Amino acid sequence: MAKLKSADDIQMMRAAGRLAAETLRHVGTFVKAGISTEEINTIVHDYIVAHGAYPSPLNYRGFPKSVCTSINDVICHGIPNPDVKLNDGDIINIDVTVTLDGYFGDTSRTFYVGENISEERRLVTETSSESLARAMAVCSHGVRVGDIGHAIQSYAEARGCTVVRDFVGHGIGKIFHEEPAITHYGRPGTGVKLVRGMCFTIEPMINGGDWRSKMLKDGWTAVTPDGKPSAQFEHTIALIGDGIEVLTALPDDPIAHRARELGAKILWPELT
Repeated sequence: MAKLKSADDIQMMRAAGRLAAETLRHVGTFVKAGISTEEINTIVHDYIVAHGAYPSPLNYRGFPKSVCTSINDVICHGIPNPDVKLNDGDIINIDVTVTLDGYFGDTSRTFYVGENISEERRLVTETSSESLARAMAVCSHGVRVGDIGHAIQSYAEARGCTVVRDFVGHGIGKIFHEEPAITHYGRPGTGVKLVRGMCFTIEPMINGGDWRSKMLKDGWTAVTPDGKPSAQFEHTIALIGDGIEVLTALPDDPIAHRARELGAKILWPELT
């Protein structure tokens, strides 16, 4: 069963979510050809620690680094490595989670490296971003997980992309991963009913080819089985009143603004 969050819980999660968002924005300014994923890890780690928090992935179930860095055909959970450097034309998902005063904030986005991004990589990136906005737009008290999944799947597949099934969004609070599981595919009117007080992530992973994933020998890194690109965006959402709070959005967040255009009633942050 999902643990419903109190007003005090959500206030604490706002702080954690904001720090996660600020960390992601900070590290994004360093994304360029030639930087290693280990350097990205150091930037994220140092920023989070300097702000009185802990980088949640570090030592989580044995994960060895402070952030996930997933390049091109890596779907998720890429492990930073000093020997892996970004090249012009790459796409990279940086997945940041912080633990602040016992609460988690979880967010990610896919960045372009340079200007020479292929049409295929742009397609999955733009589709993932828009899929998240469309999913947020349907979130409110009383909808079902299948409604979220359908909003993502129907859009992504109409664009010629596919939706990863092996990894899903999740409830979050004082526990990193809890109920409910938020699948990014599904049928309207099916699945768990979402109610006020739930907090969860939506994080659609969109592939340019086969929707399945293949796990590398490190036990963490998931890649597309056909070498096609994959992209992901993620926000942490709270259901409040008859709307949502986007706990990991800064006021100028483009996905939150797009979700509002699509009909989302966003109560937090105050978008500018």
